[in-house]
Amino acid sequence: MEQKKYNYPKKEKLKSKAVIEELFTTGKTVSKYPLRMVYVQTANQEDLPLKVGVSVSKRHFKKAVDRNYFKRLLREAYRQNKHLLLENIDKPYAMMLFYQSKDRLTFKDVNEKMIKLFEKFIDATTEKKEDNS
Repeated sequence: MEQKKYNYPKKEKLKSKAVIEELFTTGKTVSKYPLRMVYVQTANQEDLPLKVGVSVSKRHFKKAVDRNYFKRLLREAYRQNKHLLLENIDKPYAMMLFYQSKDRLTFKDVNEKMIKLFEKFIDATTEKKEDNS
């Protein structure tokens, strides 16, 4: 059995301004409070199925230390659960994960919400495939 790679390499990070712009203009959204994911299907330039960025609102957390803490939680929850996405998608996606709450959830809670968010994303993207066939 192949061992899952729990990593989040630099090349998987969403950095392209053009792709980020496209995300916010044409992207679709799935939410699982307090997490929100904006995603868009991309042309596969680098043979990567996923490009992911994280963001935490300055409105909810004034201090950079707090925003960075929650960005770390988001990246870690993504890293541990990205295999759920990789096993269920067949097209490349770019996505941005947002933490949208003043509530200070523990990592365990964020991780559980991330799994539910990914399940919702998988449902949303696989429904479209079934409709087209």
